[in-house]
Amino acid sequence: MNQHSFAASPHGRPGDHDTESLVVDCDRCVVRSPGACADCVVSVLLGPPADDPVQIDEQERAALDALAGSGLVPPLRLVTVTPSSTPDPAGA
Repeated sequence: MNQHSFAASPHGRPGDHDTESLVVDCDRCVVRSPGACADCVVSVLLGPPADDPVQIDEQERAALDALAGSGLVPPLRLVTVTPSSTPDPAGA
């Protein structure tokens, strides 16, 4: 399983911080493809998905939000299927 764990807001909105972490499981991303992954902050900053989760604290998350908000890095592109079978774009 390829996972990166981010302490991020559940809806990926900058400034909407909570204390829960978001597990980014690249194997479960329904838009996973070379094009989508190349334009995802996970691949841009951390390289290809690794087997070990990465914990990002609130300060680091705020920095990622600021970088993505200013166009310096792409946002999180993760899209998973929730139990209701509705795609949940974490980076929307």
